[in-house]
Amino acid sequence: MQLLQSVPDNRRDALTRSGSGLSWLGEWQYAHRGLHGAGVPENSPAAFAAAIRDQMGIECDIQRSRDGRAIVFHDWELDRLTGSTGPVIAKTSDELGRIALTAGDDTIPNLRRTLDQIGGRVPLLIEIKSKSDLKVSPLCLPVRRALEGYVGQHAIMSFDPRISRWFANHSPHTPRGLVITEENARGLSGQIKRWMAFRHARPQFLAYDIRDLPSSFAAAKRKAGYPVLTWTVRSTELRLRAKEHADASIAEGAGVA
Repeated sequence: MQLLQSVPDNRRDALTRSGSGLSWLGEWQYAHRGLHGAGVPENSPAAFAAAIRDQMGIECDIQRSRDGRAIVFHDWELDRLTGSTGPVIAKTSDELGRIALTAGDDTIPNLRRTLDQIGGRVPLLIEIKSKSDLKVSPLCLPVRRALEGYVGQHAIMSFDPRISRWFANHSPHTPRGLVITEENARGLSGQIKRWMAFRHARPQFLAYDIRDLPSSFAAAKRKAGYPVLTWTVRSTELRLRAKEHADASIAEGAGVA
């Protein structure tokens, strides 16, 4: 665990001034899709148990099932991570819960099961997967329902600014973040799009692509008191970059401190 005391004084002061109550975001290192590896699939109960054992925060991905439940799974299709095929959204929560993940003994968990497993022992970052042609409410409502009554540290985040905006409007007590990658849009038009996305999303923190750091956009928001997390940290070199330009890393493999 990365203690807040290790955060430079100027960053601690900025986080305090922001008044967001989210300083805990910078106190942890987060296991990307759980602490997975050989024989331990990503986004699996075994991967989450390993992260809890090592006192790491957890980042997971959320899809929606056909019957409107929040399912912990990264891909839109089942093919890469299971022996089944087809889109996740075509199956019910019960059907998905019986599908085994490859390279392990676990089946696909739902968000409520994952929350029960974590039980507030470590924080959880919940990335909600979205597409521009999907309506936002059916993606967000299952997550809000699963989180009802959960008192452990948690936050939602998404590449889609509509997701963060939905939580700002309908679940303002849920911490919310905007996931950003600059990719090939580092010119003026890309900068404008990032500012517009930020304005629409009304996020309380950013989760930034480590390949884009250092970034003037991320640095400006960080200076203003918004916590900046960075993904996916996969090496010692990237871990050092994350330490210099972000408040916490979302890491896997050799990037785990």
